Amino acid sequence: MTGHTAARMPCCVLDHARQVSCQGVHGEAVMRSAVLALLLLLPVAVDAQDLNNVKTETDIVYGKGGNQELRLDLAMPAKGDGPFPAIVCVHGGGWKGGSYKDMAQTIRALAAEGFVALSVQYRLTPNMGQPAGGLKARWPAQIEDCKCAVRWLRANAAKYKVDKSRIGAVGYSAGGHLVLLLGLTRSDDGLEGTGDLTPEARKESSRVQCVVDFFGPTDLTTGDWDKLVEPLLLDMFDGPLDKKAKEYKRASPITYVRKDKDNPPILIFHGTTDNIVRYNQSTKIEEALKGVGANVTLVTMQGDGHGWAGEKLADSIKRTVAFFKDHLARAPNSP
Repeated sequence: MTGHTAARMPCCVLDHARQVSCQGVHGEAVMRSAVLALLLLLPVAVDAQDLNNVKTETDIVYGKGGNQELRLDLAMPAKGDGPFPAIVCVHGGGWKGGSYKDMAQTIRALAAEGFVALSVQYRLTPNMGQPAGGLKARWPAQIEDCKCAVRWLRANAAKYKVDKSRIGAVGYSAGGHLVLLLGLTRSDDGLEGTGDLTPEARKESSRVQCVVDFFGPTDLTTGDWDKLVEPLLLDMFDGPLDKKAKEYKRASPITYVRKDKDNPPILIFHGTTDNIVRYNQSTKIEEALKGVGANVTLVTMQGDGHGWAGEKLADSIKRTVAFFKDHLARAPNSP
């Protein structure tokens, strides 16, 4: 994204969670409002002419969650033979709200930058104590669906002109949590799921080569959560930490930081006054990753909460695109 267009981004209030009364509002709705505002501003930094050079395909069935079809939207450059690097985009919303449609403008903006970009639907969590079913499912359905989408992308790489050795992922809030898991988990961690449509897809890797995380939770075992977030965790695991400790740990990206060199490059953005997902969630995983020699950068948004605006937002977008171009421009080791 060019600097001169990014600099003209409007100064809009993103930190709804701190500036709107939360009384009577579910946590996932508040989290989604802040993140959605961030996403809707992303295309402002792209020239309209570039967006015209993008083609999209919507509601592609990529897998199954239980008996339900799972869908994604895809955007890609309208010109060029490829193969192009790809970016998997994962929406936020507290694991029980939000929609892959929220990121329609995001994937178009990324396609205008030369990527094949897709926004993934994943199953959301039901209320605690209520039965799962349809597109409502408990952990680990959310990461299983995201992994299924990555395998689908690799299985369909030729059709969409994708270089399947160059796939990144970006997510916001709950989506940040899920893309960290995409980057850090392996096929033997028991999170792959069984939703693939074809045997060919099932054989593909679900790993991604780099990750951008905007203020995603990294350690769910801390028990130090805002009153908006704690009910979301209770819903996802159908119980509190003291009764579901194993699953809370299994769902924490920090659990999968390795002592070898197989960790992907990771870029993290987090505001120091974020009271929904606290800033120390990012400093903890940064410290863990640096401790094993991983390539990790934490961009600290001083004084900002669960989202930000204006020039800070423009800079975040510029750095995100530059990060993907840097790490996906050259073919890394095969997945």
